[in-house]
Amino acid sequence: MGKSTRQASPRLLKIWSKCEACQNLVDIKQLQGNLRVCVECDYHWRMPSRERIASLVDNWQPLNDHLTSTDALDFYDQQPYALRIQQTQMRTQLPEAVLTGIGDLEDQKVALGVMDFEFMGGSMGSAVGEKITRLIETSISQALPLILISASGGARMQEGVLSLMQMAKISSALERFHQHGLLYISVLTSPTTGGVMASFAMLGDLILAEPKATVGFAGKRVIEQTIKEDLPQNFQSAEYLRQHGFLDLIVHRSKLKTTLYKMIRWHHRLTEG
Repeated sequence: MGKSTRQASPRLLKIWSKCEACQNLVDIKQLQGNLRVCVECDYHWRMPSRERIASLVDNWQPLNDHLTSTDALDFYDQQPYALRIQQTQMRTQLPEAVLTGIGDLEDQKVALGVMDFEFMGGSMGSAVGEKITRLIETSISQALPLILISASGGARMQEGVLSLMQMAKISSALERFHQHGLLYISVLTSPTTGGVMASFAMLGDLILAEPKATVGFAGKRVIEQTIKEDLPQNFQSAEYLRQHGFLDLIVHRSKLKTTLYKMIRWHHRLTEG
């Protein structure tokens, strides 16, 4: 009996998984067919970047997939940084922590960047900053609406200050973007934290978030110790931030595509009128 159970366990893990919110076992195929939203409690699971892209746009044309971070600091912590990147690329089948490209959102061509938390926590290394900056420049040159979907633990410690520099780099590119009167929609998914939250994620003309997404710069304990005040338990939830004016809208994943399209069309009418 014990031997049979051990052989079956890996197969069961591929078919079922436990929901973090309601603790119910969820059929993985059913979950994927429902945009990775729990059918029992409506909890939004993390969504792989390629699935997210497929759920929003057609005729996807990837940009700058060849860009990856280099080990400029010769960083070593248990293993070489360059080796860790290679292993992460093999495990996730992703070139980096963000995928960027051009696609058709209904009848509207858009520039889209989607971060993926599975690639080193969606950390913002130099390649991530360069890919997003080039996407913004493409948006400007082709006069396209820009959509960035964030999911990040913040800066990438293996790149030190080179990672932190990406915040200013992308923010500067967005300032040039805004000077052209184009529309930038920022979508925050769980989690969006650290330097990503403190920079381009909060610079959208419109800022959306998924329900109950964790959004914040640092952990609750760190902030409380810094400001010497107690904070509400839910102060880093999308709902709390929406209530206090940091977000424009909370959008269920099933309605995100339609909502993005409507916002782009409204912007067109305003600028053309």
